[in-house]
Amino acid sequence: MSTGQPAGTRSGRPPQQITRNLSELLQELRVMQTGVQILTGFLLTVPFTERFTTLTDAQQDLYLAILVTSVLTTLVIVSPVCYHRLLFRQGEREWIVAAAHRCALVGLVGLAVVSAAVVLLVFDVVLGTRAALIAAAAVALAFTLMWAAVPWRGRAR
Repeated sequence: MSTGQPAGTRSGRPPQQITRNLSELLQELRVMQTGVQILTGFLLTVPFTERFTTLTDAQQDLYLAILVTSVLTTLVIVSPVCYHRLLFRQGEREWIVAAAHRCALVGLVGLAVVSAAVVLLVFDVVLGTRAALIAAAAVALAFTLMWAAVPWRGRAR
């Protein structure tokens, strides 16, 4: 489906800007990817520890939910690399940038959820449910403030 414009410029943006946007997005995703993959790696080792068998059924269910969310977050963060590889030189760079942007946002939310949930599980095991809920809420609030409120406030200025 041709729009009469050169590939990668359907929005009217210069190809250099689209290329720069893609490079910036891929670099941001690399930073997130490292953190999520390290966290996922640690999560994968947990069931093989002696202490895992002492977790309650609810704690084990929470652990499994955290693990799946962490793996899905990894999937979302790595997906733009796959898009880029599969669509390389196909004139879809602008689409890749838009998709990578969405993946980055979803990946950030996933990382925040996984981080707060890990805190919930660890505090629950160490200190109990009440402390776990308070700690997880504090972490979720910190992510919300730093990743949403601060940039929106800065943007409003």
